[in-house]
Amino acid sequence: MSRHPDTQVLRYTAFSADPEGGNPAGVVLDASGLDDATMLAVAAELGYSESAFLTGRGEPAGAGGQGAREYAIRYFSPKAEVPFCGHATVATALALAERDGPGDLVFHTPAGTVPVTVTREGAELRATLTSVEPDVMDIAPDDLAEALAALDWPAADLDPALPPRIAFAGARHLVLAAATRERLADLSYDFARLEALMRRLDLTTLQLVWRAAPDVFHVRDPFPVGGVVEDPATGAAAAAFGAYLRDRGLAPETAVLTLHQGEDMGRPGTLTVELRADDARVRVSGTGTRIGG
Repeated sequence: MSRHPDTQVLRYTAFSADPEGGNPAGVVLDASGLDDATMLAVAAELGYSESAFLTGRGEPAGAGGQGAREYAIRYFSPKAEVPFCGHATVATALALAERDGPGDLVFHTPAGTVPVTVTREGAELRATLTSVEPDVMDIAPDDLAEALAALDWPAADLDPALPPRIAFAGARHLVLAAATRERLADLSYDFARLEALMRRLDLTTLQLVWRAAPDVFHVRDPFPVGGVVEDPATGAAAAAFGAYLRDRGLAPETAVLTLHQGEDMGRPGTLTVELRADDARVRVSGTGTRIGG
């Protein structure tokens, strides 16, 4: 693979302080000299579900942006560019905080503007992203039937209290709720069939969930359109899921939710989702750490 000789590719995991947990992402803090083909090649060589590339740096936002540092950012899976990626955003924010110190950032993504705040909590850094304006929409019965067939999930295994919907908070995700933890744990799907449906519906992942408590969920995210079977910790889907819960009246207008993801892959991570009554956007936060020192 040819790349600009000065390109430095960092590796971070997001939503876990353990390098063996959470979701790993590639981070390139200066991708201004890279073309699309090279960014895609870097992402493919790393093999992570997504990698993030800072393609430009703006001046501090001033009074309106409270002096936040601004960056243009793009995201690539091993197969294609994606409009937004939560875990790679968190990873990039943590990398910048380690270099420049904690504080406020603004990322200009293909999906819209995403503010991120990084704070230090003891020895750990924590990043909190604020999603773009979310949306929740119905899924056609035939499309739902095809998704269940690709997953090999009987409709009877769904939790009727959390009806299927497509949710968006920077990227589109189909939310499907399992009635039992055992159903969620048993994930063996038709990769090509699910990928074809997801491409037709412009879905980034499926957000498969099981409700352990009113504010605690276990989640998994098949990601065949990105070239990987499963995403270990999915910030964009977490934001979309928060919007879904609020839209369906399944969470209070002001709430803090905990999502556990990656346990079934051996990469446990924790995502914190915050809903605010005075803001339609959704906040997702988590820790992270550099991989490989």
